[in-house]
Order: sequence, then C-alpha cells, then structure tokens
Amino acid sequence: MKFKILLALFFFSKLASGQSNELVFLRGKIICSAIELSSVNVYNLRSESNTTTNQIGDYSLFVMVGDTLKFSSLQIETKKIVITPDDLTKSIFVTSLQPSVINLDEVQIKEYKNINAVSLGILEKPAKKYSPAARRLRAAEEFHWYSPLLIPLGGMSVDGLINSISGRTKMLQKEVVIEKKEKLLQKIEYQFGADYFIKKLRIPTESVRGFWYYAIEDSRLEEALNTKNKTRASFIFAELAIKYQELQKKVVN
Repeated sequence: MKFKILLALFFFSKLASGQSNELVFLRGKIICSAIELSSVNVYNLRSESNTTTNQIGDYSLFVMVGDTLKFSSLQIETKKIVITPDDLTKSIFVTSLQPSVINLDEVQIKEYKNINAVSLGILEKPAKKYSPAARRLRAAEEFHWYSPLLIPLGGMSVDGLINSISGRTKMLQKEVVIEKKEKLLQKIEYQFGADYFIKKLRIPTESVRGFWYYAIEDSRLEEALNTKNKTRASFIFAELAIKYQELQKKVVN
C-alpha cells in the first residue's frame, strides 16, 4: 500500500513539473491612467522575447509559470510581474501600471542619416538584425570537431562547446521557431481580428485560435503576412478554412 502511494506521488510530481514547464500563449492587457496605452514594451526575462501593446493596451506572447514579465516605456514606471499558475487560467491577464512623470529641458535633435557605422568605416556593410531568440541561438553556435583531439575548429567559443554538449542549442532552435510562430499569430490578430474568421469564414468561436495555429504552418500564408499582402492572405485563409473544417469533421466522425 505504501509503495502504491509513493508511486502515485512520484507520477503526480512529474506531471506537475511538466505542466510548469509548458509554454502557454498568454493574452494580456494593461491599464493605466493619463497615458496612451500603445507601444508599451512587454519583455519576458527568461526567453528574452518581447512584444508591444496595441492602441487599447492589448498584447500576447508565450510564457511559462515562473516567467518574469517586464513592462516599460517612457510614459510608465517600469514594473515586473512573475507569472503564477492562476495567471494562466485567466482569459485575459490584466496588469495595472503607473504613469511616469519626466521633466525634460528643451532639447534640439538633429538627425544625420548619412552618418552610420558603414560611412565611418567601422563596418563594411550594415549589421544584420536578429530577434532575441535568434541572438541566443547565434551565441550558442554549433562547432566542428577535430577528431581525434575533440578540439573545436574555427575559433568557436567555449560557450559553443558547452551548449553543444548540454543540448542547449536544440532548445534554442525550438525557441526561435516558437518566437516566429508567436509573431505570426500577432500579425493575424492585428491584421484580421477574430470576428473576420467567425463571420467571414464560419469558423466556430471556440476553434478560431486552433485554426490560427493550423494556418501558420502554411509557408504561403507566412509570406503574405510578412509582406502585409492582406488580399493574398485572405484567399489563403479561405482555402485553409475549408481544409480545417474537413479535418474537424473527420475527427468528430
């Protein structure tokens, strides 16, 4: 009897541990008096992913239990919040922020568009921009082994060696994919909104977000969203909606 109880506790702890490490798509909203709610930066300190609020203070991103979200902008006082299991049960995670008052002297700013790192001879060409997840992956670069001495070639860092051994590189590759999908979901929500899929494509309300996850796997849609080609994206959505509804019917039957 004692053995069965211990075994049950073991599996329960494993299950709880797995749930705490699960990525959840969080829909949030900020409220603050006397400031415009758009362009407030929401930064996940663990994953180093970030997003910004829209005109009414809404935002969304992937989080885990225990993640710390940092809210910041020139208009508000910076605030950090640790995500709890209860926060992930809410349909909308609401955060109250305080406006920040900054007294500035009169400043004149002159912009010199022709002066940059390339024109100054610091760089041969403009530096490539990376997302937070892509920067972490680049820092954990893969390396080649020089057999039999097992010495990394090409001047790779010690971090690269450690990351390859620990499997961290694969984890970072997954985070890049997740970040990419998160941005596509945000583009769908901002460019179309849920009502479009419910009223135009006849997707049930409870299935809208599931359809979004299904749709972003289509490379044609990804290209249309990234180039802001809303007309082409609409045609692709219509095509995918038919396939998605057929799949749902098969699952039910």
